Amino acid sequence: MKIYDFNGKKNISGERIREARIKMHLSQKALAVRLKLEGVELERDCISRIEIGTRFVADYEIKMIAKTLNVSVLWLLGIE
Repeated sequence: MKIYDFNGKKNISGERIREARIKMHLSQKALAVRLKLEGVELERDCISRIEIGTRFVADYEIKMIAKTLNVSVLWLLGIE
């Protein structure tokens, strides 16, 4: 399987996830716990790798991260 990068990163939402998480005063661990309650298993280290752009993010993860952080999927993707 070929690994794709966009401007050297594996996702385009990591920086915005970090921004929204910090705005809500959540640690990476706290975000992981909230996501687990929504049915998405992401450990703290996975969130860290997403935020620095070294991990792909699945569409269902984006959807639940947006819901948990009270932002839109479009905002996380840099569209709005």
